[in-house]
Amino acid sequence: MSQAILSIKNLSCERGYRLLFERLQFDVSRGDILRVTGGNGSGKTSLLNILAGLSSQFDGDILFEGKPIKKAQHEYLSCLAYLSHEKGVKLGLTVLENLTWFAALYPCKVNDEAGFIAALDQVGLKRFRFQRAGELSQGQKQRVALARLLISNASLWVLDEPFTAIDQDGIQQFEQLIGEFAQSGGAVIITAHQPLNIEGNYRELSLDDFKSQHSPEQSLNVC
Repeated sequence: MSQAILSIKNLSCERGYRLLFERLQFDVSRGDILRVTGGNGSGKTSLLNILAGLSSQFDGDILFEGKPIKKAQHEYLSCLAYLSHEKGVKLGLTVLENLTWFAALYPCKVNDEAGFIAALDQVGLKRFRFQRAGELSQGQKQRVALARLLISNASLWVLDEPFTAIDQDGIQQFEQLIGEFAQSGGAVIITAHQPLNIEGNYRELSLDDFKSQHSPEQSLNVC
């Protein structure tokens, strides 16, 4: 069995003096696709923010390839691509310029215009490449954000509701891209409103199974 790229051990998360979940444990290896589920307020976005290094409001251990992420932070973040509710699309830049700008800031496997255009073609935006992002629909802006994943050098995708504002044909297209990424050795952690139609090492994890058993008055000593 291959070593897990990410291991979560006894993770607990607090928000507003309320424990969202506790004793959460799971592993994600290369080739895995993990859909995180749970009811409203179960902590799905909080968990993804923790995994993306944007929050320290937790107890427990997060290991990247067997090492605590605090000791391998640069290595971990270099291998991570995070897509949150905030798309990070620069509205004043064209679609093509958005990818050029992204590639100048983050490690990418694609760094030339031909590669950027190929990625835009994969998400259905090739003919919009010279259009300002601010003129696009919400669904098209989401496709720009998804195109960034395709050019990134990340081996782990952490995706928070990536199909927002995407039509059904687009969802099927992106499910295929996610599946191809996993088949190539990548790993994906994703929240989505509906189960994914993806073959391979796909599974689901419900945060409702890790609800806190403490009273609302009890809280964590978070770092």
